[in-house]
Amino acid sequence: MWEGIAAGLATAMDPANLAWVALGCVAGTLIGMLPGLGPITAIALMIPVSYSMEPAAGLIMMAGVYYGAVFGGSTSSILINAPGVASTVATSFDGYPMARAGQAGRALALAAYASFSGGVFGALALLLFAGALASWATAFQSPDYTLILILALSSIAAFAERGQVAKSCVAALLGLMLGTVGADPESGVPRFTFGRLDLMDGISFILVAMATFALADAFHLLTRGSDGDEPRTAAGRHVRLAPGDARAIVPTVGRNSVLGFLVGVLPGAGATLASFFAHTFEKRFTRNPACGVAAPESANNAACMGSFVPLLTLGIPGSGTTAVLLGVMLSLGIQPGPRLLAVDPGAFWGVIVSMFAGNLVLLALNLPLIPWLSRLIRVSRPVLIPFVVAFSLVGVYLTTLNDFDLYLMVGLAAGALLLRRAGFPLAPLLLGFILSGMLEENLRRTLYLADGSWTILAERPLTAVLAVACVLVWIAPLVRRLRPRHPSDGPAGPPPGAASGAS
Repeated sequence: MWEGIAAGLATAMDPANLAWVALGCVAGTLIGMLPGLGPITAIALMIPVSYSMEPAAGLIMMAGVYYGAVFGGSTSSILINAPGVASTVATSFDGYPMARAGQAGRALALAAYASFSGGVFGALALLLFAGALASWATAFQSPDYTLILILALSSIAAFAERGQVAKSCVAALLGLMLGTVGADPESGVPRFTFGRLDLMDGISFILVAMATFALADAFHLLTRGSDGDEPRTAAGRHVRLAPGDARAIVPTVGRNSVLGFLVGVLPGAGATLASFFAHTFEKRFTRNPACGVAAPESANNAACMGSFVPLLTLGIPGSGTTAVLLGVMLSLGIQPGPRLLAVDPGAFWGVIVSMFAGNLVLLALNLPLIPWLSRLIRVSRPVLIPFVVAFSLVGVYLTTLNDFDLYLMVGLAAGALLLRRAGFPLAPLLLGFILSGMLEENLRRTLYLADGSWTILAERPLTAVLAVACVLVWIAPLVRRLRPRHPSDGPAGPPPGAASGAS
């Protein structure tokens, strides 16, 4: 292993390759900051550049584009509540309220430091444990993934505020229902399309995310009038953390970096699931909004590093982004899988070692931008609302190139506004939508393997442990309801506005 690391170090420290990783990080960050243009778009835009490069250099640059886009994706989530990247949705729960309260600079600084820490931890873990973790990941089967996804959906409802559990469950079910729109993945039969070809491919994530968060928030600001909730003076040139932030987020970053990396290793899980898990469970430890920003940011960046384990060692893409990366690797003549380590150790270890340099570039790039980015929140409401609406509409249209999706997004935003006014949190809805496809696919495989019998969910030790965890999560709200509430108890979940995608 150490000989391979030495070869990777020589590859990554080549001045030309350092320049490529820096270019990839810059391009990924700038594209990731734009709502609707996530890592997949960033990688797609950079593919032509990679064709003229050496294979190792091309892979190193594309890896930098990937984690650079995730690193920069938190900016729009924090400043305008427009999480165009699924893995930064959870960041908006506490980041956007902080920005509205005049702490945009602090929130962006927290996100930058937490992202850097999670990325460095993930790169170090990838460097030391890639081979062993690949073997561990292959032990997971469809029943295990089914229960992991059920656990993810259950946890965000079970750990909601008192009185919000039922509404959170309803919102999650609505998200699952939206995820079933389109052609059946197995038979191709249209489902809930109402005869419209525009819905045959389903509803895109960008459309739902922009509708439920950015556009619904703009409608909320537009309809409620001025009520004194205008953002106070933002920290225009203040990028330092508040007193006590560093001490508070160190344990948060530590435990959620581990969580995010382990979730990222699982094929099909990825940074989105890791960020939701991190934010949900972190709220069981503290209600500090600084930790609410640091937890998902450290988790999603660590998960990005973890997702390279199945990609490089097994040739299995764990997400849409790594699927595109797999195509890039094949086009560069790099065959990922168990033999990559022996056939091309320079490329294997080079991309891993380059991640340390890439994360330093990202931190150096983002910190100087914070004073300028944080001024965006000081824009008055008459200017901010059209800006958010235009960004949302343009972001969705550039993704789908379909006029129908614009009308659908406005309709979903109006529905999300009604749900929000009725007290329904929107985070479970979006999580249900994101996970619906994976849940359906793995549940079908599970029932096919078991001939329709549900006993398969308790046959293997790993599956049985996950099943018990699901049951414990389900009964947690009942235990909380029966337990007398102490006057000093605070809300268990995100602040009401944050959980609803509101300010």
